[in-house]
Amino acid sequence: MKIKVYLDDAKNFFKKGVEELEEGLKTNDQYKIRDAAEKLWNAVVSATNALTLYYLDTVPASHWERRKLLEKLEDLNPRIEELGLRDRYGARERYLHEMTFYDGIIDVDMLKREVEKVRKYITDIEKLLKIEP
Repeated sequence: MKIKVYLDDAKNFFKKGVEELEEGLKTNDQYKIRDAAEKLWNAVVSATNALTLYYLDTVPASHWERRKLLEKLEDLNPRIEELGLRDRYGARERYLHEMTFYDGIIDVDMLKREVEKVRKYITDIEKLLKIEP
């Protein structure tokens, strides 16, 4: 089942991102930290792909399309809007993908907070997906 593959990818990206972030912080390696942020961002992307595939039977081709489909899902499922998944997706894109990975802005406190936000994002999506483990 492709949905489970995306969800497993999300969890694996998350795990690798956390490990790489810890290592990068320990050795003060900005490239490892930036790569860790991108892995955490990929965890969000993969979890979102699982969600859109589950509810809309489609996988977005771009970040823009992913945001549009999250908007559509908010209209279809009030719980998705209550969880603020579209806004949370956009925030992770900004902080992890743009600021940390591309711009090289390393804010350690923010990154530690982002780890927990990504963990919760994946967990919230898992709860929305009614699939067997």
